[in-house]
Amino acid sequence: MAAAPGLADQSRENAPSFDDGTLLYEALHRYWGYESFRPGQEAIVRCLAAGHDACVIMPTGGGKSLCYQLPAVLDARTAVVISPLIALMQDQVAQLLQMGISAACLNAATLPDERAHILQQAATGKYQLLYLSPERIALSNTMDWLKRLPISFFAIDEAHCISEWGHEFRPEYRQLSRLREIFPDRPIAAFTASATKRVRGDIIEQLRLRDPYKHIASFRRPNLRYIVRQANARTQDELLLRAVRQVSDGSAIVYAPTIARVGETVDFLEENGIAAIGYHGQMDSRARRENQEKWMADEVRILVGTMAFGLGINKPAVRAVIHLALPKSVEQYYQEAGRAGRDGLPADCFLFWQKKDSGLHAYFNGKIEDYAEKERAWQRYREVEQFVQSESCRQRHICMHFGETPRWETCGNCDACAAPPDWLEIEVAQRRRSSTVSRPPKPALSGQQRVSIPVANASVDRELNEYLREWRRNTAKDKGVSAFVVLHDSALEDLCLVEPSNLQELRRVSGFGEKKVEMYGKEILDVLRRFRQGERATNEGKLKVSSPAKETLRLLEEGRTFEQIAQIRARTLRAVVSLVADLIERGEAQFQPGWLASERYNQIAAACRQLGMDRLKPLKEALPPEIPYEEIRLVIARLRSES
Repeated sequence: MAAAPGLADQSRENAPSFDDGTLLYEALHRYWGYESFRPGQEAIVRCLAAGHDACVIMPTGGGKSLCYQLPAVLDARTAVVISPLIALMQDQVAQLLQMGISAACLNAATLPDERAHILQQAATGKYQLLYLSPERIALSNTMDWLKRLPISFFAIDEAHCISEWGHEFRPEYRQLSRLREIFPDRPIAAFTASATKRVRGDIIEQLRLRDPYKHIASFRRPNLRYIVRQANARTQDELLLRAVRQVSDGSAIVYAPTIARVGETVDFLEENGIAAIGYHGQMDSRARRENQEKWMADEVRILVGTMAFGLGINKPAVRAVIHLALPKSVEQYYQEAGRAGRDGLPADCFLFWQKKDSGLHAYFNGKIEDYAEKERAWQRYREVEQFVQSESCRQRHICMHFGETPRWETCGNCDACAAPPDWLEIEVAQRRRSSTVSRPPKPALSGQQRVSIPVANASVDRELNEYLREWRRNTAKDKGVSAFVVLHDSALEDLCLVEPSNLQELRRVSGFGEKKVEMYGKEILDVLRRFRQGERATNEGKLKVSSPAKETLRLLEEGRTFEQIAQIRARTLRAVVSLVADLIERGEAQFQPGWLASERYNQIAAACRQLGMDRLKPLKEALPPEIPYEEIRLVIARLRSES
């Protein structure tokens, strides 16, 4: 097969015509409740509806899913969507069903009886969209079964996973190259938010796309403010606290580098009066789902997670994404930071990194056995290093990384182009308190260089917004679905602005398709009536701030071991010991001699006196290998408390 053609600019007129525009807009309004498309969507929908291949690079929040869902609705056959995340598939299917679109998903979590029913119904062409995991496609009998289905086209979500040059390569995705061979006459469309020029070429070649319509949106996100700061352990905690406290409305995501750090960060925020929950790959799947749903439903505003969190998350009002370590790649950072500001309103992307992050990268890269993959991992690390150490425009750096050549030099908004907020300057703030003059901030750019950024609509009634959110939370719980499945954040805000008094006015609210009005119309009008009569949100169900320290002390007083406390509080052993050590240093807890043998204690104490107590690693290397970090940390805490 000949090499795939290079990617053209999105202005290339290879998108086929689709004459019945009326039908297109009728479906858009009937199911989604929208009057118009977002930039680029209509051409992609027309392309797929006309039976052509496509390669779509669109940023997070750009509306990729509608691009393949709408043409699926216009066709009497079934569109097959390949998606890598079970939770994402389930959410999208739930949303489609609420809109009156027939859909189902098959993955490892599908129960046998349900699987048999879906297979039977799919064979009759019942589903307009059928979601499959790449692992399901890889099974030997799946292709034979798919041959019996009336398929309209294939849509590959997170298509960068097919490329070894991508930051999230998944071997199962390589099986998708068989689709062209087995279904030569069926269109294939690839979708991703983050793919470099090299990865885009690889996607086209691997999927054997035929002269695909290419839409490559700009990688610039004008409403996002990128701010990068190098920190140490002390200043990083302070920066995190300050950044989270800036989020007065909406929610925030904090990305931690390890599972242990997730627990430590949640505890740190809670101890400082900020309600937060954690999310990582080793949590029980039900607990993970519950925590995600609490955050999605605004029961808690701050979620601390590893990179396992976020793929496919559809929450517009995320006002800040905070990274506490260097990401694995610029693509990963762009994707994760891009979960902020999906509503188009201003949002902050903070990256607070430490020198020791390079050690974590070296550790993980060292575990890679394949030589070529190890080289790619180190190349990605070097690119991240260049990004954080660069003094030029962050937006421009990201665009150029993805092969885009901007015609502008500065964004007027990032920490390299504009004056950073005063609260970021911890040392400056401390000097001000000492009546010492601080260094002048970087000068702001002229109005001509600045980017116009939309401001949140001030006329939205906050009390009404909170009242409707409470109704949405309760409705979602009753129906057993995610809150955004019931009503999207953007639809909820439009509802607050319009405040309809009848069903006809409700139909004019953006995001209210026919099925949504039918399901919730009368109920919403009743909620609005009760609000006008004086009812307000009770805040029932919102997560209350706990005290991890008090809870841990209580469990210690009960005679629980550190291991038992870790299990009870769903934390790592390291996180529990770290918290107890902090309490000892502050004089809020007493070191218990029974925690480790006196001989072991004396060994560690001697090493501390000889090598100092600033860093754990030299102490660990000097002591016998059977002595764990946790014991060293406890001894250091006691010695510090005594001094």
